[in-house]
Amino acid sequence: MISSYFIKSKLILEFLLVYFVYIFLIFVPINFTSKLGGLIFRFFGPFTKTNKIVKKNFLQIFPKASNLDIKNQTKQSWINTGKIFFELLILPKIINKKNKITIQGNENLEKIILNKEKVIFIGIHQSNWEILLPSIDKMGIPVTGIYRHINNPYINKLILRIRKSSTISTKSFYTPKGKKSAKDIIQSIKKNISIVLLIDQKDSAGEIVNFFNYPSKTQIGFIKISKKYNMKIIPVENIRNTDNSFTLKFHQPIRHLESNESDIEIMLKIHLIIEKWIKKNPSGWFLQHNRFS
Repeated sequence: MISSYFIKSKLILEFLLVYFVYIFLIFVPINFTSKLGGLIFRFFGPFTKTNKIVKKNFLQIFPKASNLDIKNQTKQSWINTGKIFFELLILPKIINKKNKITIQGNENLEKIILNKEKVIFIGIHQSNWEILLPSIDKMGIPVTGIYRHINNPYINKLILRIRKSSTISTKSFYTPKGKKSAKDIIQSIKKNISIVLLIDQKDSAGEIVNFFNYPSKTQIGFIKISKKYNMKIIPVENIRNTDNSFTLKFHQPIRHLESNESDIEIMLKIHLIIEKWIKKNPSGWFLQHNRFS
C-alpha cells in the first residue's frame, strides 16, 4: 500500500515538474528554450551512466578519433539532446514559426502530393526528429507515426497532446509502439495515409544487417510493407542549423520496387545512406541510444 502510494506520488511530482517547465517555456522565445535545454543537459549528461554509451557509439563511427574529438562530440551530443527534449514541449510553436523549418527536395514530393499517393518516409534520430511528422502533415500529406510510450502516464498524456496539437490534418495521428502500432499502420495504408518511421534504432526482433561495419539487429518490416502495398520509400535527412532552425531534405525514393534485391540487401543500402548523414554531424545523432550492443 505504502509502496503504491509512493510510486504514484513520485509520478505526480515528476509530472508537475515537467508541467511547470512546459508552462514556463510557452512564454519565452524558441531560441531561449533550445539554449536552456542544451545548457542543462550539457551540465548533467556527463555525470550519467549513458555518457559511456555516447562515447562508445562515437568510437563505433570514428574508431580512430582522438580524445579531444570524443570529448567535444560527447559535449555537443548532450547539448543537442537537451535541445530536443525542451523543444518537444513547444513543438507546435516551432512548427508554426515562419522560416523555422526549410524544406528541400520539393521535386521529390510534387507527384506524391498531386496524386495523393501514400508513401513511407524514413528518417533517423537526428537534429530534432519530432519536427518530421508535423512538417510532412503541414505540406498536405496525411501521415501516421509511431511514438515510444513514456513510463510516466501523466507526462505521456501531456506529450501526446503536444504532438497532436502540432498537426493540422484530422487524418494524421501518432500510434504507440507495439502491437497496436502494427495494426494502425496497416489500417492507415488502407486509408491511403502515408507512414513516417525512424529506422536507425536497434530492433531485438529484427534481422542482422551491418551498420557502421557492426552486425546490428535491424527493423526491415517496412521494406516488406512497401513491397506488398507498392509504396515508395523516401529518405528524409534532418539538419539542425547553427541558428537552431532546421532543414528537411526529401531525397529521391529508394529504387527497390523494381529490384530483385533481398530485403537485407535493400536495408544495407539504406544504412549506407544514413551513415553518410551521421558522419556529417555525429553529435546531431542520438548517440545516447545503445545501438551497437
